Amino acid sequence: MTVTMATLTNTEVEISDESLDELRAAVRGDVLTPGDAEYLRLRPPYNAMHPGKPALVVRPTGTADVVSAINFAREHQLLVAVRGGGHSIAGLSSVDGGLLLDLARMNGVDVDPEARTVRVQGGALIGDLDHETQAFGLVAPSGIVSDTGVAGLSLGGGEGWVRRKHGMAVDNLLAAQVVCADGQVRTASADTNPDLFWALRGGGGNFGVVTSFTFRCHPVGPTVAFAGVFHPVEDAENVYRRFRDWAATAPDEVSALIGCTTLPPSEHTPPEIHDTPFVVTGAVYSGDPDEGMRVLQPLRDIGTPLVDISGPLPFSGVQSAFDEFFRRGTLRSYWKATYVEELTDEIIDILVTKARSRPSKRTFVVTFLMGGAINRVGVEETAYSERSANWMVSMDGNWDDPRDDDKVIAWVRGAWAEVHERGTGSLYLNFTGVADEAVTVGVESAFDKANLQRLEEIKAHYDPDNFFRRNNNILPASYGSRD
Repeated sequence: MTVTMATLTNTEVEISDESLDELRAAVRGDVLTPGDAEYLRLRPPYNAMHPGKPALVVRPTGTADVVSAINFAREHQLLVAVRGGGHSIAGLSSVDGGLLLDLARMNGVDVDPEARTVRVQGGALIGDLDHETQAFGLVAPSGIVSDTGVAGLSLGGGEGWVRRKHGMAVDNLLAAQVVCADGQVRTASADTNPDLFWALRGGGGNFGVVTSFTFRCHPVGPTVAFAGVFHPVEDAENVYRRFRDWAATAPDEVSALIGCTTLPPSEHTPPEIHDTPFVVTGAVYSGDPDEGMRVLQPLRDIGTPLVDISGPLPFSGVQSAFDEFFRRGTLRSYWKATYVEELTDEIIDILVTKARSRPSKRTFVVTFLMGGAINRVGVEETAYSERSANWMVSMDGNWDDPRDDDKVIAWVRGAWAEVHERGTGSLYLNFTGVADEAVTVGVESAFDKANLQRLEEIKAHYDPDNFFRRNNNILPASYGSRD
């Protein structure tokens, strides 16, 4: 019995049983087709808009399996998607008819507490990473939802709860092991293949399958000062302005956000906010918890909150505090994010208006305080090039009913455009959804012009045929039109 699969040329190819048997013999992990029971138990993607129906799934147990899978796909010219954690908002960790390379079984984390480094396999989640590093009171900068994959987040930038003190994930990457389109395994670091190393720090999955990352760690935790304050949406103008004014003098140890959404009843969230539109202010202090609680106190003094869950908390608990906002496989999602240098009164007025006119309960209008260590890195030091903005604004469209797709997507695009035209002109690809757009959407706006040109040249060197194209796709130099 053959398997019909999608190819890189938008055609189909028949893969014989003999070919599949050869692949199974070369792979120690799983080789699955839709008829296999394990196929139905794959770790699902986050975005219910993009569930994917791969014709073939390979779940490697190590780098050698990844090499075999890539060589097999290249030989048959198969369309390939790589799933690290599966949290791609754009659905780029899913594929219809092609080969899904699911790294879920490669989730090992190894900490060197003396060197303050950690080696993380490509299928690990943030929760896996924190579980190991926090045993030594260390943090490798990552994200703010524990169910997110380390790989995709880090390759696109990686902003988390220690970003202003210790930078983004890309700023702490020391080395990576990469299986490239030719099936060769390469080390990327400052000393080995430095061009590839530069490209991986913000250029996404364009250059190969990263089977392991080595990150610099920092002493944070196990207990940190945390502020989590929920306000009625009716008080949004006051909350936004006082939050903005407090943030202007906040030290680099503070990383913070403010946003508006609605959550259904859950045992994981305070009953005071169930099914109630709220404005939430969240902040973490990367330093002494007692000092941190003093620094964060002004957030707790704003208005009359619905509920205040602030206090010294385990860092791992803070990392999962926002998990309830983003439950895997339950919501359809379309997001767009942009950067602004300052949170002006005009922009706050837009955000407050949008917070009160969200097209669905679960839509999240959220603003992140950036700056600090992020902006002390040069624009051309990493592929990720937004190093001037002090704020990032994200319109996170989340909803349940497919019949609402057009309504929510149109609202997100319109709301985002109002802020974007007042910003730096750049956007964050990790928070950029794909609906009826090509996978190149946003790429030209995400990078400094010189950085994009360099990325296109590096892509041409390591992946001249654009084999890796299920990503925020950077076309190889001279490859052809983006249309």
